[in-house]
Amino acid sequence: MRSLVRYVLNRALPPLLLTFAVLTPLAWAESPPEEKPPGERVPTLARTWPVGTRPAVLRGWEPPATVYAAGHRGVDLAAAPGAPVRAVAAGRVAYAGRVAGRGVVAVALAGTSLRTTYEPVRAGVKAGAEVGAGEVVGTVEGAGSHCPEACVHWGLLDGETYLNPLGLLPPWLLGHGPSRLLPVLGVPVPSG
Repeated sequence: MRSLVRYVLNRALPPLLLTFAVLTPLAWAESPPEEKPPGERVPTLARTWPVGTRPAVLRGWEPPATVYAAGHRGVDLAAAPGAPVRAVAAGRVAYAGRVAGRGVVAVALAGTSLRTTYEPVRAGVKAGAEVGAGEVVGTVEGAGSHCPEACVHWGLLDGETYLNPLGLLPPWLLGHGPSRLLPVLGVPVPSG
């Protein structure tokens, strides 16, 4: 009997304890969060439009079918040359400079993995600067836009995935206010 106890303590128990030590934390661990499809991971955290109060959307977001396929990876907003361009939400300037001859400002949004881009913009901020929602980050450049008239291309990325930047805007900024019930003519209103 002693040899059986000695065998269990010396040979069988250590691997069993090691297995228990490895598997127990895995059993208690939370399951990883489900990956949301693009567009569903955009929190409505913008507090202002990048330009104007409700600019015309000259061209909307057209997600590409594949990473390298044609599409429109942002939205084009009507804006006059020299108009101020504002950060839509608080964050840190990740880039302020020129890309392919166009002025670009990118802002990493605070508390998220998202970053917004604005082009063509003459930067008024430097990389690393903290900006608040509505703070001017630059001005619209007259040249370098891919629009027939002056515009700002506003983009949104989560890592390397492009998302629809309009998803950042709450309904009241998009012009979609809350639903209201209105009286219908000819229908009596119940008295209460």
